[in-house]
Amino acid sequence: MPRRWLSVLLVLLVAMLAFLQYRLWLGEGGRRSVAVLAERVDQQTRENEGLQQRNDALAAEVEDLKSGEAAVEERARSELGMIKPGETFYRVVEPEGSAPPPAPADGDREAP
Repeated sequence: MPRRWLSVLLVLLVAMLAFLQYRLWLGEGGRRSVAVLAERVDQQTRENEGLQQRNDALAAEVEDLKSGEAAVEERARSELGMIKPGETFYRVVEPEGSAPPPAPADGDREAP
C-alpha cells in the first residue's frame, strides 16, 4: 500500500511540474509574453525619442519666433510671399521645355 501512495504522489508531482513549466514558458505572464512586452516597450521608447526630438525642434522654432523679427520676416517672405514696403518683387520664369543649366562641379567654379 505505501508503494502505491508513492507512485501516486510521484505522478502528481510530475503533473504539477509539467503544469508549472507550461505556465513558465507558454502561459500568460510567461517568458514569451514578457519578451513581447519588452519589444513593445523598446518600440515605444524609440517612438518617444523621435517625438521628443520633434518637440524640441518645434520649441526652438517657437522660441526663435518669439525672440526675433528676423525669423518672422523670413517666414512671411518664404511662406506667404510678402515683401517690404518699397521693395520690388521679381519672379523669374523659365520657358517651358528648357532644362535648367547644370550646376558647376566643385573644381569648375570661377574665381570672382
